[in-house]
Amino acid sequence: MMADTPDPNTIVWFNNQFVPLAQANVNILTHALNYGTGVFEGIRGYFNESQQDLFLVRAHDHYERWKRNAGILRIQIPPSPEELAAITIELCLRNGFRSHVYARPLAYKSSARIGVAPDANDAFSIVVMPFGDYFENKKGLRAGVVSWRRVEDNAIPGRAKICGAYVNSVLATDEARRNGHDEAIFLTESGHVAEGATCNLFMVRAGRLITPPGTDNILEGITRASIIELARNEMKLEVQERSIGRSELYVCDELFFTGTAVEVAPIVEVDHRSVGSGAVGPVSARLRALYNDATRGRMPAYIRWLSPVYRGAAAGKAA
Repeated sequence: MMADTPDPNTIVWFNNQFVPLAQANVNILTHALNYGTGVFEGIRGYFNESQQDLFLVRAHDHYERWKRNAGILRIQIPPSPEELAAITIELCLRNGFRSHVYARPLAYKSSARIGVAPDANDAFSIVVMPFGDYFENKKGLRAGVVSWRRVEDNAIPGRAKICGAYVNSVLATDEARRNGHDEAIFLTESGHVAEGATCNLFMVRAGRLITPPGTDNILEGITRASIIELARNEMKLEVQERSIGRSELYVCDELFFTGTAVEVAPIVEVDHRSVGSGAVGPVSARLRALYNDATRGRMPAYIRWLSPVYRGAAAGKAA
């Protein structure tokens, strides 16, 4: 797994200003640190060498989701999605990134005190850093169903990227790795397949593309939505959102994860059983290639997903 450590001199957005990462620190009693009261996002940016531009992928959609989900914890993020996207572009410009990047917006309860009851002291930050592949295995991943169950919507809503909820993912990932797998697969309390520890899941069976519905405690993924659109528009696949039984994972034709960090990650083994032929399947491979092209500005129909960093800055100066 890629684990990039950002340069402490990287310019970030913190306390409503641009500062070096080394200065963007919080008090040890910060409410979010003690009680998990934060909501984060993840936004990818891809550098296109031939166009010499960096494209942020669906930044407006990510920031809309972030603001909406922060409201679950009554965290206010005053800037509009457009303003937040502009800050992110400015961070890329100030840092001169000419590589693939990952942006991490974080909104959180910022009071420094003891006491679980929240108050109205909110803050947010945005960090952008160079970022490569999340999973290194291009030939497919080994996944395993873990004993930990996906957190229930009536406990901590999984559809929001709430910081405290990710202890669920940490426990699942630790178990999966100790059992020899690359990634975990969660079941819901009712026994249906939910998602991976950090990603959504798709299954190919009988010529259909199938993914668990939002009511099975999944994150309502933006990459997931992108893959559904590509599958329907470019491959004319029938896409079903329905509950998936655990044993279907063992008899399906293909499986793959999707997510901002993981992109499209084919699964070739589940619980030490081969998926299909045990190699990356044709649907997974085609969708991975389509997503790669769409997010790097090589498919005109999906340019609307992208926010150019350098071309956009030049256009702004010209205006």
